[in-house]
This record gives sequence, structure tokens and C-alpha cells, in this order.
Amino acid sequence: NNGPNSEVRIGHSLNEDESQHVAKRRATVPQCLQEHNISCSDEVPNIAVLGSGGGERAMIGLLGSLSQLSEEKLLDCIMYLCGVSGSTWCMASVYKEPDWSNQMETVKQNIIKRLDQGKVTYYEQYKKLKKMCEKDNFSVTDIWASFIVSNAVKEIDEHVLTEQRGQHNNNPYPIYTVIDKKSKYDTLYSWFEITPHECGYSLTGAFVDTKCLGSRFVKGAKTEEHPESDMLYLQVNVIAKCMKKVYEWDWGTHYNFLYKMTVDEVHPSILKSKTRQYEDAGLLVNSPYFSVLRKERNVDLIISLDFSEGDPFETVDKAAQMCKDLQIPFPTVEHPGNIKEPEDFYVFKDNPNAPVVIHMPLFNAVNCKGEVKKWGKKYKTVYLVYREEMISDLLEKAGLNIKNTKEKLLKEIEEVIQRKKN
Repeated sequence: NNGPNSEVRIGHSLNEDESQHVAKRRATVPQCLQEHNISCSDEVPNIAVLGSGGGERAMIGLLGSLSQLSEEKLLDCIMYLCGVSGSTWCMASVYKEPDWSNQMETVKQNIIKRLDQGKVTYYEQYKKLKKMCEKDNFSVTDIWASFIVSNAVKEIDEHVLTEQRGQHNNNPYPIYTVIDKKSKYDTLYSWFEITPHECGYSLTGAFVDTKCLGSRFVKGAKTEEHPESDMLYLQVNVIAKCMKKVYEWDWGTHYNFLYKMTVDEVHPSILKSKTRQYEDAGLLVNSPYFSVLRKERNVDLIISLDFSEGDPFETVDKAAQMCKDLQIPFPTVEHPGNIKEPEDFYVFKDNPNAPVVIHMPLFNAVNCKGEVKKWGKKYKTVYLVYREEMISDLLEKAGLNIKNTKEKLLKEIEEVIQRKKN
């Protein structure tokens, strides 16, 4: 039986705070689209931007994309911004600034300056590690947070996600995505989302207040309060697809808020476990599709910005296959042509019950002009520190993808509005 003081929410509905944020955001979308001579009243399109993993390449790629969306006056029509792995490094950076989308250029320049000139000393790293060692669920994640991620993002960010509540009314709603390591190959239970208000299993419908992530629970009741994990730690939960050899280690250990509960919708093995380990979602699918495919979010259009290494269609292919297995509506994914020199814009939209999916590979035949392989070699996932020139070039490439496809994006938004009307 679940305890009488249960703080765990079992259900698929959105939490009230997210619903309110989305309702406020919905009022700004028509104003944004009106600037592009697109009218919508009751048929406001619900648009989500997905940022894939890819280490520093994904961080800078997403920053360049958001900056160009702002430049093209499209940022205000985005409802959700979701990331895995390296894209969450960018999200953590921009969401430190309240209402960042209104001052995108300043925020971008500050991040570039930090990445280029910032430095975290060994003393600061050891001091952080010493503090983390005092936790009773210390894991290798703490070591990586203190040394690897702090070195890549050039800061030790001790802010917590719940501090962002109420600060981002004029921004897209942020969703950070990880996976439950022990459930990795049982897709229904693997996807775990973290927002400023609530975190939990996206597809199963089991959630808890984000400030409680890390506290001990028994039968849904909090039995021991622990401090909320800081942003440095959360960023490391979503790192290191390139480090497959060490995922046998303990990563991202948290107390299980579902421990000893009775929940028909959740696999018994999860309910019996005192702790769970959350790790890089890139080890399963390198893009956060499943958080926005929750039908309660009513997403009409997904803009997938893909900063992955290797096969430029792997993320969307995997998402399509998993949706088929789980009977989640998703469009048919077909991409004829040269996989080594992909286009910059693909649209998948044959399923009227599924969101329209736009897929945009970072390096492509349009912005790289026959040099996709060369750019891919220059920006490997394992490179975690970029020089000023590399940062500048990568920002430009990511920005070009938005600039070059602006009219196509607007056309798809118009079609989504028409589809909602019908």
C-alpha cells in the first residue's frame, strides 16, 4: 500500500505549473507569427525544439540555433525546448538568465566569452569533489561533474533547477531528459524527464516535485530530505556517450521515489529498488523525442536539431522504430539520397495523429558545400574544449541551418495551423 502522505503523483496529466506556463506562452505565439503574416486564433501551433547530444559540439550548435531563431524572430513561437546530453549544457547556460530569449545576443556573447576565456582551477574542482564526497550516494558522476564537465563548460554551476520557477515566463518551457540505466532496454520505463517543477518517468506517468529528486522515499512519502542536485551534477547525468566502456560503473545514483509503492503502471522491479541510476539518454536515443511525445503536451510540430556524430538519421530512425514498438503515433521516416551528404531540412508528416517532424542535421550539403566529412572530423564528440575560431565557425554553421530554412519552417507552421483548423 502507498503511504497516506504520498508526495508522488501517478498520472499522465501535466502538472499545474507547466500548464500555466504553456497557457501564458500560447498568448505570445500568435503575436510572433503575425510578424510573418501568419494568422492563428484558436489554432495556436504547439511547437517543440529538440536538441540532440554531441558534447561541446551540441552545446554550441544549439546556442547558434537559438540565436538565429531569435534573429529571424521565430523564437517566440517555440513552446518547449528539450535536450539531452550536450544540448542540456547550452540549456543550463541560457536558463541561468531570467527571460533569456528577450536578450539572446547578450546571453550568447557571455557564454562564448566563458567558453573561450573561462577557467576552473584544480583547487575549485577538488573543493567541489570534497563537498560531493560527503553525500551518502556518491558515485562516479560526482567525479565527472567536478573535473570533466566543469572543465568543458568552464564553470561550477551550483544553482538548482527549481530556482528557475517563475523566472522564465517569456521563454520556452525547458525539459531535460535522461534515461533510467536499469530500464534501458525496456523503453516504456527508460525515459526520465526533469523540469523546473516536476521530474519522473515520461511514458509511465510517475512524477515527483523536482526539489525532492535525491531525497529518500518509502511508499510515496518523503522519509529523509536531501539537498536538490545542482546544475553541474544534472549536466553530468547527461554526458559521455563517447565513454561506453565505463557505463558498467555507478552513474547518477539517486534514491528511488517509487520505492515500495504499489503502482500497476510501473514495473515491479522499479518499485523494489532503493536507488535508481540516471544516465546519458544518448546511450539509447540521442534526442529527447519521448518527452514531447507525451500526448498531454499536444505537440503539433517537432523541430529536431541534430548535432549527432555519424549517421545523420540515426536519432529519428530509432525514435520511429521505438514509437512503432510502443504504439505511439509517429510519422513514417523515409530519407532517400546521400547519407554522407544530407540535406539541411527533412519533413516527415504522413500520420495525421502524430506531430509533424522536421529533422535538421548540423553538417549538411547546404551549409558545408561538399565538405560534410571534413567538418565532422574537425568537431568530434570527444573534443570537449574548442578554441575561439572553432566556436565562431560552429555557431555560424548552426545559424545558417535556421537562416537557410526559415521560409520552409514558416510553410510547415502554416500547414500545421491549417491541419488544426480542419
